[in-house]
Amino acid sequence: MKIPRVESLEKQQLTLGYIPLTDCAPFAVAKEKGFFEEQGLEVTLSREHSWASIRDKVSLGVHDGAQMLASMPVAARLGVAGPRLDMVTAFVLDLNGNAITLSNRLYEAVVATDPDAAFSALAATQALNLVIRANAQNKRPKLRFGVVFPVSTQNYELRYWLGCGGTNPDLDIEIVVIPPPDMVDHLKSGDIDGYCVGEPWNTVAVRAGLGHVVATKYELWNNSPEKVFAVAKRWADEHPETHKAVLRALMKACAWLDQSENRLVAAEILTERGYIDQGLETVALSLCGISQRHPDRPPEDAPDFHVFNRYSANFPWLNQAEWYIAEMYRWGQLRNPVSISSIAEQVYLPTFYREVASEIGAPCPAINRKTEGNLSPQMLQNFAPHLGPNQFIDGKRFDVGKVLGYLEQHELSQANIRELRQSNETIG
Repeated sequence: MKIPRVESLEKQQLTLGYIPLTDCAPFAVAKEKGFFEEQGLEVTLSREHSWASIRDKVSLGVHDGAQMLASMPVAARLGVAGPRLDMVTAFVLDLNGNAITLSNRLYEAVVATDPDAAFSALAATQALNLVIRANAQNKRPKLRFGVVFPVSTQNYELRYWLGCGGTNPDLDIEIVVIPPPDMVDHLKSGDIDGYCVGEPWNTVAVRAGLGHVVATKYELWNNSPEKVFAVAKRWADEHPETHKAVLRALMKACAWLDQSENRLVAAEILTERGYIDQGLETVALSLCGISQRHPDRPPEDAPDFHVFNRYSANFPWLNQAEWYIAEMYRWGQLRNPVSISSIAEQVYLPTFYREVASEIGAPCPAINRKTEGNLSPQMLQNFAPHLGPNQFIDGKRFDVGKVLGYLEQHELSQANIRELRQSNETIG
């Protein structure tokens, strides 16, 4: 591990923001295990309540950087659902980690419609669509679902899941924004009928007897990016050596986290040192590869519920940034043609990641893009040893250089494919 000279760092004292979620673990571990300190950094971690607060404090320079949803810096660069802000990321903190939880009442209606919904994420969304249609015919109020941010990974995952069952998330239901720590209270009060959020807030609801998990992020898109370490572009330009030092510390923390014997220790760090105000057992479940999906059934093994390092998890794949842009088109958040490849290359920085990884001898992909939806567990037995499965729940593919072809696969879409194809600014 390269130890920088303190005088080579443009800045030593940093403040980094995070949300109290299980996958803030790389930040907590890097601080509590001394990985930041090894790099000559004095880091203060600032717990924030909402993603809007994270975005604003990084853009204003209150925070030097922060844990962000993988889609956030892309949306910020495009000015989607907020002001246009130049943010970049060179490091993915984790894969997977989210789930969709339904209230007891809605879950019972879904399972009554199709008992297979208790065991299949695809059957659950199809049954939910039938419940939604019945509600409409009987003039009942629309169901309401919570997501954590308008341009969140959770928003796109919930929409993807609903779309697979034939539900139009913009017409058939209501989607509201709720900060992660508030989700369970809103479910308990009946303000929402379900939500998509990161752990531990699904486990909290299930253990309290308030709901059931019907789909995990892994089931929706195996090993997709969840959180990233993001900074303002101007900060990255002014602090390249400090930026590298942060990445080195996070690389070490993520490698430490993906050793199974360290997961319970990580849960102790998160709970005992105040990063998450929940009990050890609640936080430890998903971290230790266990998913508590139902109050009345045993927990299930979910070894890849949280992935912090394996499968080249920390590499900022350009095609994954492009997938988020595609979803913004799909759901009408983005309408004007843009150069999708150029935006991805401005926000996700694989070259910078590769430079840091090479300095410490960490393995690193040699390419910047890869197809999604083409790797099953069976295929990986003799192929792509540094990658994991990447299948979508509906069997779709997101091929490199074929963003519009991907959008054409989806019947539920607001994207104007003809207009985008006619534009010379948008890739095909």
